Amino acid sequence: MKEKTGSQISTSISLNESEQLRLVTMLKAIGHPMRFQILRFLMENPHCYTKEIVDHLPISQATVSQHIQQLRKAGWLSSEAVCQMTYHWLDQENIKWFKHQIGELF
Repeated sequence: MKEKTGSQISTSISLNESEQLRLVTMLKAIGHPMRFQILRFLMENPHCYTKEIVDHLPISQATVSQHIQQLRKAGWLSSEAVCQMTYHWLDQENIKWFKHQIGELF
């Protein structure tokens, strides 16, 4: 809940320690420009393979895979191995939670 006091806005948000860590982890993950680009690509191209992301970015497949792993650990992405390729998509439940928490902060 937001409460305006003078020229400042006071925000009361009740996150336990685990939720604070989750929020900070998600924020850190998108703080890297390439990871942010991966998220943007997946917003425009939902449900795609690693190779499609690699083809879009000016970095190696190994580096893309590392960034994807960080995004997955932070809760931004879900992935599934299909044959010898990995399929990725945005984790809508985690993103919904993130948006709610950020909305409560600001």
